[in-house]
Amino acid sequence: MSEENKDTFEAALEMSRKIEADIAVNPKKYRVLTGDRPTGRLHIGHYFGSLQNRVRLSKMGVPTMILIADYQVLTDHDAFDQISQNTKQLVIDYIAAGIEPDENVIIYPHSYIPECNQLMIPFLTLVSNAELSRNPTVKEEIAAAGIKNVNAGMYTYPVHQACDILFCKGTVVPVGKDQLPHLELTSTIARRFNEKFCPDNPVFPMTHALLSSTPSIKGLDGSQKMSKSRGNAIMLCATEDETAKLIKKAKTDGERHISYDPVNRPEVANLLQLISLCTHEAPEAIAERIGDGGGGMLKNTLTEALNEELRPLRAKRAELEKNPDYIRKVLLEGAEKAREIGIQTLKEVRHVMNMEI
Repeated sequence: MSEENKDTFEAALEMSRKIEADIAVNPKKYRVLTGDRPTGRLHIGHYFGSLQNRVRLSKMGVPTMILIADYQVLTDHDAFDQISQNTKQLVIDYIAAGIEPDENVIIYPHSYIPECNQLMIPFLTLVSNAELSRNPTVKEEIAAAGIKNVNAGMYTYPVHQACDILFCKGTVVPVGKDQLPHLELTSTIARRFNEKFCPDNPVFPMTHALLSSTPSIKGLDGSQKMSKSRGNAIMLCATEDETAKLIKKAKTDGERHISYDPVNRPEVANLLQLISLCTHEAPEAIAERIGDGGGGMLKNTLTEALNEELRPLRAKRAELEKNPDYIRKVLLEGAEKAREIGIQTLKEVRHVMNMEI
């Protein structure tokens, strides 16, 4: 990490800490924007990395917009035939995890919010091709997807994200540090729009990152980020037996004595971290308890802890799977509420841009 990037990250981390402390006192002061692309069902990396935090924030009373970014799937995926089904599965995972759609928590697909997407053209006029081309997150996503012929949607992806955040005047976005460049561009667009069109009465607020304190969750291979496409994930919809079989295949090492050493024993450390996330014990204490029990005992401990943690979620999931009408109702009502917000924002945008008729 360069010194400049390090300084940017440290500044974002300090702001995140201040916001976290203030949210506990003034939850209604903020609006959280978060969400996922409907590329498949969610796994335990999503559960520990983001879903639990969304539940926590919504229970605290923070107004929360949960976006299903269906348009963005088109930038680097050809499997558009599964978007509708994946969207519904995301909603099932959200609600099963404890997110409760209500006036304070809105779940919606952004393809149903034309007012949000109408912000794209004015926002595109506020950034240069060079700024889009050098976005490090876009470069990494292109490389990860192995895309040879990059479509324009991939380059404008961060601008579309800015539309998603700013149409509802989102002030806080829970992200990992790899997503900070996207968020920085959102703040740049908001600032440039306000300076150009409404310097005395800004339309858009500044958006800040809420950086996750959850450790990076690797897949069962212990070396890469957990992902369904890499075959190293445990899906939330997996059964207890399927979970046990997947964990049996998890990578460890040749040492029988279990110790927590993320640098020299990353695979073992990753499994200990997963147990810790379920039981809230320190990974070191779990390792000490397992001791000479070896990889077999480590995997059995993880299997028991994970199945115990996910049992209520999976029971709720099974109920929701039987009620597709309710899932559709959540999405349609969420889209209606999101549109109401978008219509008001677009009205303000037209006004300051002198486009009212």
